[in-house]
Amino acid sequence: MKKLIIALAMVFGLSPDSYASEAPKDGQTLTIKQQKLIVISSLTAKGDLSQLKTALDAALASGLTVNEIKEAIVQLYAYCGFPRSIRGLQTFMEVLNARKARGITDKWGPEATPVNNEGSKYDRGKATLEKLTGSLETGPKTGYAAFAPEIEVFLKEHLFADIFERDVLSYAARELVTVAVLASIGGVEPMLRSHLNICLNVGLSPGELQQFVGLINQSIGKKEADAAQIVLNEVLQSKK
Repeated sequence: MKKLIIALAMVFGLSPDSYASEAPKDGQTLTIKQQKLIVISSLTAKGDLSQLKTALDAALASGLTVNEIKEAIVQLYAYCGFPRSIRGLQTFMEVLNARKARGITDKWGPEATPVNNEGSKYDRGKATLEKLTGSLETGPKTGYAAFAPEIEVFLKEHLFADIFERDVLSYAARELVTVAVLASIGGVEPMLRSHLNICLNVGLSPGELQQFVGLINQSIGKKEADAAQIVLNEVLQSKK
């Protein structure tokens, strides 16, 4: 597997280890808050609660609000399940209580404003997805959407309407949360590819995505980072 990773990385002109040492070539870098969201999301998805406590403490110290962190961890359930998401929230509660006991008052920040519920959830979710991808959802359903139409409805109505319409996090922040989860759990390369493309469409740069892979390497491990690097290489190559 490692030989295949190296070979594919060489085909796309980038060593799989380059994410660990190179600064973004386009000069654009992720903000500290974005970096913290990636680390929190990846550790929650992996279930590494010990490291998550440290990461949550650092995220609060960096200026992320309680509601921003809560929003990210809640979103995770759509990608790695309720058990991981709830354990992340429980861990976050422990961290907040420990900080309060030390006399630290954390900023909660704004809560989500009520969403515009005019029109069907499906149509609203469809419109959100079209904004994210930059392409219209037209034509007959294919693949999994044709095989199991109900899951396509759930995706539109719940993930892209109920969750992505909430304004606590931007689209870019939500996509960083998403790719952090997908890269960390592994084995979902088609979804990771789709969401890395969305990351570019919502304004994240190739350099910032290289930095994202480096954070996966640091927080989760080289195996997951190497696999994510291959997918990112393919995405960036397709844009040339």
